[in-house]
Amino acid sequence: MKVREIERHTMSAMAVLMTVMALSACSSIDDDLSNCDNSYELDYELRLVTNMTTELHTQLGMETNVQLAANLRSHLGDIFTDFAHDVDLSFYDTSGDSVRLQHNEHIMDANQSSYVLNLPMRQYMHLAVANVVDNPVVGLTDDDRCHLSFLETTTADTIPSHTTGLFTARLPMDVKEGIDQTFNVRLYMANCAATLLVDPRGHDVSNLRVYTTGFATKFNICDSSYTFAAKSPIVETNKVETNNDNELCYVSVNFPSREPKITRSVIETTEPFIAQEGDETLWQFIIYITNADGTVTKTILSLRQPLRAGQLKIIKGYVTEEGAVHTSDQTVGVNVTLDWKEGSHHDIPL
Repeated sequence: MKVREIERHTMSAMAVLMTVMALSACSSIDDDLSNCDNSYELDYELRLVTNMTTELHTQLGMETNVQLAANLRSHLGDIFTDFAHDVDLSFYDTSGDSVRLQHNEHIMDANQSSYVLNLPMRQYMHLAVANVVDNPVVGLTDDDRCHLSFLETTTADTIPSHTTGLFTARLPMDVKEGIDQTFNVRLYMANCAATLLVDPRGHDVSNLRVYTTGFATKFNICDSSYTFAAKSPIVETNKVETNNDNELCYVSVNFPSREPKITRSVIETTEPFIAQEGDETLWQFIIYITNADGTVTKTILSLRQPLRAGQLKIIKGYVTEEGAVHTSDQTVGVNVTLDWKEGSHHDIPL
């Protein structure tokens, strides 16, 4: 099996210099460090690991799709990016209730920057988050305790797509007195994107709505795990200009799906976006089309391969005469409800 190319954009950002001689002299931010002898350096590196280029080339590699690929890449420019706008840095106690001992927020607006921070000598658990400020769909909650610190989506039955690529890191730190130390903090992406391309095939799609569902609602920063609500919220997609009347494009940005209940293969340890297909539905596209006679056709496209952090997944479909959306992708399940009416829900359990 050919291993797909993975983009790795790295940046050396926020070279943080901390010089500490004694707790009384160097225990707060932006102190005069001229009398401090010991230096503690934190080097932050934002790493974008994604299959976006590979997926665009595989699904849209033909010359007729060059413009669409460019439009989709532009639309996702703030998602799959190596640019950090804002950073939130927290340093926690490693014992007791893991209370936060120091908190720093910065607007960086660059791919590298330097700050002066001063930390007393002790052991810390350090959590870092980037690009939350301009993402109104996701908030940082309960971050005064390390083990409770979450990125959490808006609580609602239907929610908008994320607007930024979210990056997080966690690092145990043992800050010693009298020793020059360097700590390397690597931030990785926590969300992903799903795309549906629809060929109308001459049918009226002026009233077409596309949603996705099946994704996590919380990300635990400390242990890098996801939490799923009992009822998965519906995620609104955004329509992307295609410059082509024969193709419509809809994109949602969200947290990842569940993993299938199978043992991951060896190839997946080196290629994070190749996944075995599970036995159960993991996530879905939900499409509504209002037909010329006023009836509504609802189509559910179900996927049994996970959508993972940093991943872009593109599914292609086409509209049938009855207003259903079908696909030639044999890994995608299709469920159609003709003459669907509000209240006659026919969702497939996740």
